[in-house]
Amino acid sequence: MPRLRLHNFTISLDGYAAGPRQSMEEPLGERGDQLHEWIFRTRSGRAMLGQDGGESGVSDDLLQARTIGIGATIMGRNMFGPIRGSWPDESWRGWWGEDPSFGHDVFVLTHYPRADLAMRNGTRFHFVDATPQEVLDLAMRSAGGQDVLLGGGPATIRQFLKTGLIDEMHVAIAPVLLGAGERLFDHLPEDVGGYTCSELTCFDGIAHVHITRR
Repeated sequence: MPRLRLHNFTISLDGYAAGPRQSMEEPLGERGDQLHEWIFRTRSGRAMLGQDGGESGVSDDLLQARTIGIGATIMGRNMFGPIRGSWPDESWRGWWGEDPSFGHDVFVLTHYPRADLAMRNGTRFHFVDATPQEVLDLAMRSAGGQDVLLGGGPATIRQFLKTGLIDEMHVAIAPVLLGAGERLFDHLPEDVGGYTCSELTCFDGIAHVHITRR
């Protein structure tokens, strides 16, 4: 049965998934890039930047797992870009250039829909104002029997976590204290149970927590 999966989502020791004041110069908020240093040491992480080299091994395998068996992606408006409120125009085309690594339909949750955005490599962004269940249904149909990947940001993940729609979560904990920003696990209801930690490992100074729905 197709699943909704979260992979390689990194938080700080004090629980922040992004630093404060996201901007064009700081896509992950101030100091937020420190969370992802482990990713960009890997071969796959370097390739995402269009660079050669990088380390193979367990961390690289974990990073690659996010693409295996995935047929569609869901993300929030904040992950797509720094623009808030109404779109001033449709010139913003995402952080990833004209060839995003997705290669499939990406559903962007937003209260301000806009026309679909088709990229050169087969990625197509759909901007939808919908509930988590509604957008998951859209993504599942698009995925054609494969799993759906859930991207950030933290607020989007919390929406799906509150409704128990996430089947598997891989959360990485980096040895960084950000002190401010947006936490992943804030403002969850008391009855958010139904999940269990199925595995906890540590590689290269990063703790990897695997959480599954019971």
